[in-house]
Amino acid sequence: MRFGIVLVALLAAAAPARAQGGVFDAVGDAPAVSLRPFFQFSNEWFSASQTFNAVFGDDSAQFWGGGGQVTLWHGRVYGEVGVSRLVKNDQTLVGQRVFVGDDGGVFRLGIPVRVTIEPLEFTGGYRFNVHPRVIPYVGAGFGIYHYTEDSDFATSAEKVDVTKNGAIFHAGVEFRAFRWIGVAMDGQYTHLPGILGEGGASQQFAEGTGSSAKGEADLGGWAARFKVVFGR
Repeated sequence: MRFGIVLVALLAAAAPARAQGGVFDAVGDAPAVSLRPFFQFSNEWFSASQTFNAVFGDDSAQFWGGGGQVTLWHGRVYGEVGVSRLVKNDQTLVGQRVFVGDDGGVFRLGIPVRVTIEPLEFTGGYRFNVHPRVIPYVGAGFGIYHYTEDSDFATSAEKVDVTKNGAIFHAGVEFRAFRWIGVAMDGQYTHLPGILGEGGASQQFAEGTGSSAKGEADLGGWAARFKVVFGR
């Protein structure tokens, strides 16, 4: 995220210098249809915070990936496809199997647990062309999420390999200081039921009381995303 802040600051500083040679208007310059590849990095805070803290010692994870975006109507409407993978431990979260007591106490058992999450996301939305180089946007869509879970000494019944669909909403802003490159930062929320809460620690936490228990059956959560977009 510090890299993203520095890059945005450099782009913002470069914009006035670029304008001296002729006003650059990313909105007015946008073609009717544009294909734009992108790279992205995100940090997600999972709704199932108790489960992730108990098993992995952290309720967040980092993802990297990329995809492609098409803009229509001179940049006002967009649709995109993105793929990403976990950053940690060769795309795998490594934790420990736990036992959750009746009082909610967590006892780590020292048996490694390995989890992978592979999102494929389809979204579309509207870009508010209210400024030549600062473009807010909102979008929604759905994702296809491949989740695997394995651990030492696990039986075939205890291993998990499942793919589920989830809902997506995001909102953010794109900064454009150059004709062929932009930087976008947004917040994204995903709702992904049907994977967690079916067994193990997540089921025990989900069966608890309080508002936090509701999220323990949801593999989604809030993410802060940083993207570098190429193209007009």
